[in-house]
Amino acid sequence: MAKTIQVRVDDQLKDSADILFSSLGLDTSTAIRMFLVASIEAGGVPFIVAHDAGSDAVVRRAVAYRKSGGAFLTAGQSLENMKKAIKAGVEHGV
Repeated sequence: MAKTIQVRVDDQLKDSADILFSSLGLDTSTAIRMFLVASIEAGGVPFIVAHDAGSDAVVRRAVAYRKSGGAFLTAGQSLENMKKAIKAGVEHGV
């Protein structure tokens, strides 16, 4: 018998995840199942969850940059940039 897990995330995160997983030939539900299986096999989260000692300075600079009116790319914009870079690499035999 299958159980349902419901997770609330913002629309942009869900859309970006759907695009990413689709590009890998997966749907989001399958990717989440893969994460759960990997977590069980690893006996914990299957990647490092830690504070980076240097990240405090990076975060402070990012906050100051944003407060000064600087803008960051959205997840969607970053994903589009990655797709363009991959396409350009494929077109040039990389």
